[in-house]
Amino acid sequence: QVNLVESGGGLVQTGGSLRLSCTASGIIVINNFVAWYRQAPGKQRESVATITSGITNYADSVKGRFTISKDSAKNTLYLRMNDLKPEDTAVYFCNFGGTWGRGTQVTVSS
Repeated sequence: QVNLVESGGGLVQTGGSLRLSCTASGIIVINNFVAWYRQAPGKQRESVATITSGITNYADSVKGRFTISKDSAKNTLYLRMNDLKPEDTAVYFCNFGGTWGRGTQVTVSS
């Protein structure tokens, strides 16, 4: 069983930056899919960035601003977020091969 813990969320002003981390513990299953999702109030959870078999993909709304990366030695997934906008406000969740973390809140003030 894999346990995922996100961290790094918080309150930031428009144009600011944050780096989210997601550390996996427990029985680590090497898989080809890791990702960050987000869910804003009243909206469905949406994919933000994914790594599938080494290939990264981003939602159009975050391209050029967000960067997903992973450190396999540390069992940690990252999401670097630059030039944050109020519309980026959401709870951000990591996903390792279908296992979800509990989420971390990101709030961007205007």
